[in-house]
Amino acid sequence: LPLGNALLLGVGGSGRQSLTRLAAYMEDYDVVQIEIAKGYGNNEWREDLKRVLKKAGVDGKDTVFLFTDTQIVQEGFLEDINNILNSGEVPNLIGNDDMEQISAAMRPIMMAAGLPVTKMGLYSTFINRVR
Repeated sequence: LPLGNALLLGVGGSGRQSLTRLAAYMEDYDVVQIEIAKGYGNNEWREDLKRVLKKAGVDGKDTVFLFTDTQIVQEGFLEDINNILNSGEVPNLIGNDDMEQISAAMRPIMMAAGLPVTKMGLYSTFINRVR
């Protein structure tokens, strides 16, 4: 589903993650779930988010980002998830190195669609693919 999101509620052990993984498998989506280890902080979180966004936007893979309540180590994680759900991006997440990679991947897609290739257009195409 374009712009599709789901929030599954239920008591522990009721199968929310299993159901999500089954649905993703049935639709041939990749499932990405972060692993929280000791010392996992904002830098690791931002790198994981970048990896997921690039997988969806640059690689064009339909992706399920599976995030549970036990993975909320810092409140900022929820703010970033909220930003992704609302706009498809996290402010100040994508650096210049990443923008070059994104631009290189989006340019042929835009040219094939007959769209004008501009810096803003490249980024907008990326965000639309992420969403």
